[in-house]
Amino acid sequence: PAPSRMQYRLQRLWLTPLVRTLLRLGLPVLLIALMAGAYLASEDRRAALGTQLAEWRRAVQHRPEFMVTLVAINGASPRVAEDVRAALALTLPVSSFDLDLPEARTRVETVQGVAQASLRIAQGVLQVDVTERTPVAVWRTDAGLTLVDATGHSVAGLVHRTDRPDLPLIAGEGADADVPQALAILAAAQPIAPRIRGLVRVGLRRWDLVLNRAQRIQLPERGAVRALERLIALDQAQNLLARDILTVDLRNEHRPTLRLAPTALNEFRRSRGIDTEASEL
Repeated sequence: PAPSRMQYRLQRLWLTPLVRTLLRLGLPVLLIALMAGAYLASEDRRAALGTQLAEWRRAVQHRPEFMVTLVAINGASPRVAEDVRAALALTLPVSSFDLDLPEARTRVETVQGVAQASLRIAQGVLQVDVTERTPVAVWRTDAGLTLVDATGHSVAGLVHRTDRPDLPLIAGEGADADVPQALAILAAAQPIAPRIRGLVRVGLRRWDLVLNRAQRIQLPERGAVRALERLIALDQAQNLLARDILTVDLRNEHRPTLRLAPTALNEFRRSRGIDTEASEL
């Protein structure tokens, strides 16, 4: 006998791929979801399940292969390495899952003598690769002496100037803000380097080059290197700085000014027939 109309429609429906998928997969998933919902309806059961999952997670994270037991600092001097360890403030052993490497690197780079740092974990060791700041000058302030790098960033404190005689001396408020220009001026002053005592920042805008014998070269705010090079060329031609001069004022490019020492000034006046005793009165 032929199937009834209902049976025929059910058979055609069963042959539809979507219906067969829903019945084979959707129905079991729905039953499982209903059972899980019924189980989690109780607050006590939810709390117990959360506690169990936390214990499983903790057990995995604290397996020996995930534990950090040592910190190795590379590229740092002993003093900087000690400061880096203090900045990390780690209590070992610690799980690698509990370490925030970007945040730890930020803490390391706040150390005074650190320019850059990179952190990685390998075989239970936290590797900290440090690039130290290189001091290029000694900055004298009212608070004392400080080593600064080429960007003007403080590197470390200094007790005595004689501890770093190889570095030039800069002084004055804001001197650390223009270290590159100071280095350029000192490089241009190499022909008279043995006579240089330091650079003084004046008015947060320009430099004075201080020499021995109490001589001072007042440099302009702009074109300081060019003005100093012209002066050195003049000194090499006429031995200007060897004379009894206190100050060479180069602030006005079109009218350099010399300030003579009292003895030289008196000699100059005598050569011009000026009575120095009367002028002093």
